[in-house]
Amino acid sequence: MALSCLTLSANPSSMIWKCKASLPTSPHALDATYIRRAAHLADKSAGFTSPHPNFGCVILSPAGHVAGEGYLYAQGTAAAEVQAVDAAGERCRGATAYLNMEPGDCHGDHSAVSAMIQGGVKRVVIGMRHPLQHLRGNAVRALRNQGLHVDVLGEDLTGNLVEDAQKECLLVNAPLICRAASRVPFSVLKYAMTLDGKIAASSGHASWISSKQSRNLVFELRGRSDAVIVGGNTVRRDNPRLTARHGGGHMPMRIVMTQTLDLPEEANLWDMSEVSTIVVTQRGARRSFQKLLASKGVEVVEFDILTPREVMEYFHDRGYLSILWECGGTLAASAISSGVIHKVYAFVAPKIIGGKNAPSPVGDLGMVEMTQALNLIDVCYDQVGPDMLISGFLQPLPDVIPVIPSRDETFVVDPTVSPYESSIIFFYKTWDLYGALSNFSPHPIQIHDEDGDCVTWLSVEHYYQAHKFVGVDDPIAQDCVERIKSAKSPEEAARIGRSMQKQKPDLIRSDWENIKIDVMYKALKCKFSIYPHLKTLLLSTAGSVLVEASPHDLFWGGGREGEGLNYLGRLLMKLRSEFLGESSSSTETPSLTV
Repeated sequence: MALSCLTLSANPSSMIWKCKASLPTSPHALDATYIRRAAHLADKSAGFTSPHPNFGCVILSPAGHVAGEGYLYAQGTAAAEVQAVDAAGERCRGATAYLNMEPGDCHGDHSAVSAMIQGGVKRVVIGMRHPLQHLRGNAVRALRNQGLHVDVLGEDLTGNLVEDAQKECLLVNAPLICRAASRVPFSVLKYAMTLDGKIAASSGHASWISSKQSRNLVFELRGRSDAVIVGGNTVRRDNPRLTARHGGGHMPMRIVMTQTLDLPEEANLWDMSEVSTIVVTQRGARRSFQKLLASKGVEVVEFDILTPREVMEYFHDRGYLSILWECGGTLAASAISSGVIHKVYAFVAPKIIGGKNAPSPVGDLGMVEMTQALNLIDVCYDQVGPDMLISGFLQPLPDVIPVIPSRDETFVVDPTVSPYESSIIFFYKTWDLYGALSNFSPHPIQIHDEDGDCVTWLSVEHYYQAHKFVGVDDPIAQDCVERIKSAKSPEEAARIGRSMQKQKPDLIRSDWENIKIDVMYKALKCKFSIYPHLKTLLLSTAGSVLVEASPHDLFWGGGREGEGLNYLGRLLMKLRSEFLGESSSSTETPSLTV
């Protein structure tokens, strides 16, 4: 059976996995079929939340019927396994659970594993082990220790059908795998061209090469990405908006990469009402124009050497998982040459435009012989309206289990390096080793409000964002508080709060700058007091400096080069000292007065 592709469907409202096999009859055919179904489910949240580890679960009853299904909507929402077990009810007893990926217990609650054990699941089939080293194998061991039979594709189950199903599991979490094994996000190059290989006429006119159906699918590609990147030429020529336009949910960040900062003063990308824009440029370029962009709310990031790889490594450090490149041929060639492009989506329209000087999708790569041409891997062909979509990988996905020396192995190789005496602990994204320290970790807290009523907030970030507007006598502010409170994930709560702060700064409570540190500290103290395992995690860092590793948040984070104030890390160290019973005067924690 040919490898099924993660591909765009003709229906613009969804992206689906197309299973191209007839009903299989091999020994592990049933397992492969339901693992593919779990991978299909895992991909369902794409386009509605910022990309995150994608989990899907299918519960098959002892009678051979699907008893329950679920998928992770976003970090902080119910685990796929919890949803599936709840849906199955009593039919879960003695059932088999199919998971596209080993559960990742990033926060110490073990909810996915506990749900399957308590639900009475007898057997678990897992498409792939978790790619992050500090989570890999933990859930498999926990399940086996409780007496469940666990089969992992490629280890306990083998065969062609099993291999194909496992590849689908790899594809649905390709961005996470890239993060685990490399220092660049998963990058997709997308372009539309005529049958004779042109992305515009000689005049530069390009509206429209592809059909409406193809353009709708491009909106979906944007929606499942953390960011969309273009070059300066695209901004000057096309004045794009780069929005997802899918009716709500996740909107990707917009990135402009330009050496000279030769950009128009007025452009659609400078409109911050829906989504933010970041401009990356050479250090020192057009300082006056940088100030103009800053006045519009555009973030400018300077690089000593501006290359696609430097830029991608920077956005990797900012926690981005997936980037969509919609640039012209010059930047596309540079990105390909830098080795940062993983996959290509080429929409080919049945049109011929001609033109000696008409641009092509990829500029000069320095190749002079056809034997030097780059061959795509796992190529898929799909007709989209009148167009043909050709997609494939420029490079294989990194090994899901990269060869990374263990701490003991490192010490043997170099005895001067002791991993047990680390003086700085960095934390940022919630799935990282110390991610539960983050204000975005999905741990509900209960705090009394101004009226003395106990109110539940789904995370520290929910509480923090809402309190920007609490007490403001305005129906819009009050509605915003309720929207933040009901947001499904910390990321969505942050998006609502930040967006409203940008659009209507007059709705922010007048004392916010004076109390925001106290608001954050109160929520953090509540969180670490409620959950013993989180308090234990915090206390385990005693003796280390805690740094929130956001390279762009210079207030709560440490900044790109340590220039940030790191107030989140400092608050956690203050809380740690309080838990350890140390008086604030005896600590070396910096003052938190602002």
